[in-house]
Amino acid sequence: MTGEDPYLWLEEVEGERALAWVREQNARSLGQLESDPRFAQLHADALALANSSERLPTGGIFEGYYYNFWQDATHVRGIYRRARLADFARNGDPQWETVFDVDAVAAAENANWVFKGIDCLEGTTLCLVALSDGGKDATTYREYDTATRTFVRNGFVVPEAKSGVTWLDRNTLLVATDWGAGTMTESGYPFVIKRWTRGTPLASATEIMRGEATDVGVFAGVLQDTDGSRVPIAVRATTFFESTNFRLDGATPQRINLPPKASIQGLYQGQLIATLQEEWRGHPQGALISYPLSESGSESPNVSVLFAPNARQSVEGVAITRDAILVAGYENVRGRLLRISRNGAGWATANVDLPQNGSVSFAGSSPTESSAFVVFEDYLTPDTLYALERNATTTRAVRSLPAQFDASPYVSEQFEAVSADGTRVPYFVLRRRDLPMNGQNATLLYAYGGFQVSMTPGYSPNVGKLWLDRGGVYVIANIRGGGEFGPAWHQAGLRTNRQVIYDDFYAVERDLVERRITSPEHLGIMGGSNGGLLMGVMLNQHPEMINAAVVQVPLLDMLRYDQLLAGASWVDEYGSPSNPEERAFLETITPYQNLRARDDFPVPFVLTSTKDDRVHPGHARKYVARMIELGMPVLYYENIDGGHSAAANLNEAARRRALEYTYLMQQLMD
Repeated sequence: MTGEDPYLWLEEVEGERALAWVREQNARSLGQLESDPRFAQLHADALALANSSERLPTGGIFEGYYYNFWQDATHVRGIYRRARLADFARNGDPQWETVFDVDAVAAAENANWVFKGIDCLEGTTLCLVALSDGGKDATTYREYDTATRTFVRNGFVVPEAKSGVTWLDRNTLLVATDWGAGTMTESGYPFVIKRWTRGTPLASATEIMRGEATDVGVFAGVLQDTDGSRVPIAVRATTFFESTNFRLDGATPQRINLPPKASIQGLYQGQLIATLQEEWRGHPQGALISYPLSESGSESPNVSVLFAPNARQSVEGVAITRDAILVAGYENVRGRLLRISRNGAGWATANVDLPQNGSVSFAGSSPTESSAFVVFEDYLTPDTLYALERNATTTRAVRSLPAQFDASPYVSEQFEAVSADGTRVPYFVLRRRDLPMNGQNATLLYAYGGFQVSMTPGYSPNVGKLWLDRGGVYVIANIRGGGEFGPAWHQAGLRTNRQVIYDDFYAVERDLVERRITSPEHLGIMGGSNGGLLMGVMLNQHPEMINAAVVQVPLLDMLRYDQLLAGASWVDEYGSPSNPEERAFLETITPYQNLRARDDFPVPFVLTSTKDDRVHPGHARKYVARMIELGMPVLYYENIDGGHSAAANLNEAARRRALEYTYLMQQLMD
């Protein structure tokens, strides 16, 4: 496509003409999918799974309680609830007390509230509740008292914006928000932090730090040490992957000495704990490091390397308890748990005993508590909640979920494909044990490939019930761009090097065909957000390999993405359309502009959300409009609510899944 974009009018999110177009496309596509005799049962199964109470109630630890956000058929929007820590640790099924009821507040205020989180101040009953209209990233913060279960009268309220708000003390907040013209970055995030005192107007808050409009954003937070002391900090994100950190506990902001590509993980016994996304002062990329917090302003702090992963390892998560630093580490995309603690003047590292060949994720810890919880799962084993006991040296299975599908007929296998440059790319296959290797199996291949997000083994009742049980094969590819093998695996595909990500995905497609697991006629692909861009690129570069593509909340116009909503914040990942060299590369991959009518192009199913204020729905709209102009068949569904996850509540999420699997069966099984 050359010249003026004829579909810019579809970027007007709530425009009358644009929404009329959306409703017309929805009616056409829903008619085709919901009239399929399989849809009703898929929808019923998806609803049952979405509203099932058979989920682990995971959350966080705070002052002797375990907190959890819960949604089910009764609480569609959700409740925030708590139980005493000892009761929760007993069997994971305690007596809960509701702290905040989102459904009740939404009904009372006739509002479409979606819960976005809660931040409570230690030693008080005061919290800041974040609520979003319909699931947008922009939120309203309102002060709430957990003792009275009411919003605080004349309490703190930060109006709707993409904000960052944190407690300094019971009468003071640190606020980064939209302060008016010229205070938001080009990416749509705040870059001015102010101190706001109770009883004064928000407009009178005192500025304590500002960044630049070209930053991604500036955000405030608090680090808590194991003795309960709190250190307020600011994070100035100059790009999506580079930031400068500042202490805010002095007269003026004081820079914390870390490289631009590093992430603070917390405090432990007076030590600052961080991960390195780049080599620093001789310390390896990907390492977990510590140094005394008292040396945060020093040019040469006394750094200890706590864990240095090899080329096939990664650090996926860090949690801190009163007694230890816990690391969810992965080796060849298989999780394990490490415990690191002080040993005199040095450090001691030990493995914590958990099952092998799955994923380990944290499910609650606090630097002032000895208790912590982790969840283990793999593709065919339901989640099991473990309590870490005896200062996090031993584990005890607290509660396992019952199976939501019969996994006995299935097997999970890991294979490797070889990409164009010789890189070995792992992928997992979930299939029936007795699957005939005849190339006739309906196969769904999922990947993400960006932002150092790892695709680790996870139990999915939806995949099992809606796809495997209906004869499908499911594949997850660990392509570059992700974090499966640390920062280097991600950084290999940045900016003009991005083609390696698409080469990796193509290599997995080919490997599946060569192993006769499937064939192009029966192979479908799925991805969302950055994974939606992956879908768009693969549809253009290798349409001959597939017969279906589920393209969820995608980026597709890569020549304008940086001008739409949060797009400017992703220039560090994709490159800038205003940089001639990077634009030249983007012109070769941008799915929207490279669409052309061709016989081997499958019918894609494109989904987005009107309320998505992260990835602009205009990407999906314009792409589909262009396909229709070219006379190419396409299905489209835009949820009028829903945010970036394309679902404002559990029922809408179930409907979306039923639509997706109906489409996949039509394309790959019929």
